[in-house]
Amino acid sequence: MSKINRQTWRFNHSIYLGATGTAVGPLEARGPLSGNFDKEFEHLDCGEKSWAKAEQSLMRRAISFCLAKAGKAEGDIDLFLAGDLMDQTVTSNFIAREHRVPFLGMFGACSTSMETLAASAQLVDSGFADNVLCAVSSHNATAERQFRYPTEYGGPTKLTQTFTVTGAGAAIVTKEPGKVRVSEATIGRVIDWGIDDASNLGTAMAPAAADTIWTHFQDTGRKPEDYDLIVTGDLSSVGAPILDELLLEKGMDITNVHQDCGTMIYTPDQPVNAGGSGCACSAVVTYGYLYNRLAEKSLNRVLVVATGALLNSSTPKEKETIPCIAHAVLLESVKEGAES
Repeated sequence: MSKINRQTWRFNHSIYLGATGTAVGPLEARGPLSGNFDKEFEHLDCGEKSWAKAEQSLMRRAISFCLAKAGKAEGDIDLFLAGDLMDQTVTSNFIAREHRVPFLGMFGACSTSMETLAASAQLVDSGFADNVLCAVSSHNATAERQFRYPTEYGGPTKLTQTFTVTGAGAAIVTKEPGKVRVSEATIGRVIDWGIDDASNLGTAMAPAAADTIWTHFQDTGRKPEDYDLIVTGDLSSVGAPILDELLLEKGMDITNVHQDCGTMIYTPDQPVNAGGSGCACSAVVTYGYLYNRLAEKSLNRVLVVATGALLNSSTPKEKETIPCIAHAVLLESVKEGAES
């Protein structure tokens, strides 16, 4: 791995997404990206007796599909990196206990998808692992009751509030040639814009996304037009325009190539307020829709910038402001004959 300027890693070897796996809930299955996911559950409980077990089922299914598509068994995996939104990342912990694989639990809130992917690529590039499995999950009913109110309350919500995506995404990172290359990662800094409203996370996270994207371009010397897409994690319809404006103030225009996973995964008429959020938001869009487009070469270069609000269930009640972060990973389609 080579470090480029302050925050960007460029991998010395060709690092690939060997395979991906995704599972989503019923609302996501009825969204515009339906058909890009490996498992689409018809019911929010995913056939389980509790919301917590439903989230475990999502991650379990995503991993199962990922391993099967890669033709890998548990014994082929050197490390398992995973994270979620539950206290103590218990979903990941419980799934890890089912596998006899060395485990690193990770937490970056909704940025965990790209945090685990970047760390996995670094471990493979450095030679400390040959095959790393990374996964994240979130479930609307578990996250909402932890950070806001149980959905059964049916309480009113603000229009700025995001809707936690029910789903899970998994990927195997390897040097074995594949259709999608993991080329670079830009590790974000914690940015706090003074927002203390947990119902307005898009506004809170936008400055962190702007900081990481600006740094990525400064480090690499590229321009937005060098990318087919710059995809943010879950800024939603509220935070995405703020990000665009913050970068325009710096003289950088990403509006022609910027989309947000939180608005891509749902239709405007679905009851999700400002759009999707949660660990699974960027994960299922990236490991499902974006992976498919890169593999078929309808997209060639995509920068995925997963954003995270680093709060817990107590800090908003204590009127603490919300520290946020964004991690970016560059994914590129592999040209025919270019595998190495």
